Amino acid sequence: MQIRVQADPFDYGAECAAFAARAAGPGSGAGAVVTFLGLVRDDGGRLSRMEIEHYPGMTEKALSAIATEAAGRWPLSEVLILHRFGPLAPGDAIMMVGTASRHRAAAFQAADFLMDYLKSRAPFWKKEFAADGAEWVAAKDEDETALGRW
Repeated sequence: MQIRVQADPFDYGAECAAFAARAAGPGSGAGAVVTFLGLVRDDGGRLSRMEIEHYPGMTEKALSAIATEAAGRWPLSEVLILHRFGPLAPGDAIMMVGTASRHRAAAFQAADFLMDYLKSRAPFWKKEFAADGAEWVAAKDEDETALGRW
């Protein structure tokens, strides 16, 4: 299991390759690898930047707990959660999730579970900046509904 919270950009292709190599390691039994990349979205072309805040230590502990929960629900051989903080521009990679399992259904379900958690419960605070001002990103009802599936 690997949890990383960082300000620096990451190379999605390199991260995928490294994750797949770890997942296919000796004795892992992995037959499926699922990855997801989240990007800073600019709905309507008005966003100049997003700033993400978090509390070091608390954030990593929370992400580790949810990764451990996912590994308890599905037979995962490897889990990755990588999330950025600080200023981000539209189109920047904001986060990545990776899951590996013997079978694809478990890998997809676990990745979906982790994404629902990250959207609604992970301790990150996002503020969007546009020409007309700045505002904190509020929780969305559909994110809470999606989390209810689990």
